[in-house]
Amino acid sequence: MLAQELITNTIVPLKTSDTGMLGLSLMEEYKVTHLPIVNAETYLGLVSENDIYSYNNFEEAIGGHPIANSNISVRSDQHMFEVLELIHEHQLTVVPVLAENEIYLGSILVSDLASRLAEITGISNPGGIIVLKINIHDYSLSEIAQIVETNNRKILNMFVSSFKESTKIEVTIKLNSVDIEPVLQTFYRYNYEVKASYTETDLNDSLNERYDSLMNYLNI
Repeated sequence: MLAQELITNTIVPLKTSDTGMLGLSLMEEYKVTHLPIVNAETYLGLVSENDIYSYNNFEEAIGGHPIANSNISVRSDQHMFEVLELIHEHQLTVVPVLAENEIYLGSILVSDLASRLAEITGISNPGGIIVLKINIHDYSLSEIAQIVETNNRKILNMFVSSFKESTKIEVTIKLNSVDIEPVLQTFYRYNYEVKASYTETDLNDSLNERYDSLMNYLNI
């Protein structure tokens, strides 16, 4: 999924002539802490709630202060994962999307991105989840897939998480079946370390609850 497919029409960007007070009011309305600054379709930068709070007077024009973060944006053809990387790096709530000529096209809301992420990861699809802990040198995607498929199951999604100063990785596998016991037993026979497993009931009680908590947090 590309950035251009995630653009929302909800966010109205600020102009340099707008006041800090208007910026804070819009941030409260949109439930974000960042807003793009755009003059005549030209993207100038991203202003944060903290930036505005540093002003001596909230009625001053935003353009009367240095505009930072002019390099924080994504192109319309960048992948969703690159958008996520930018959000993580700069702790963003809004991501400006630009055309190749630096023209502002719109913004991506982090809350919308979370909803799309839930869709593509198949969290709403029936099926169990298995989390493996593996030495990175022993990781074999083909072997994991073979173990799953020999038990007449399919992998709907799979994610790999790495950790600083560790040679271990976590591999999270979403299967197309709620009955994951045969797959678990095969992983055990192959001496895999199963860190966690979730049946359909567990998912309803745990994963969906965590997702709802995330959405509630993003909408504070």
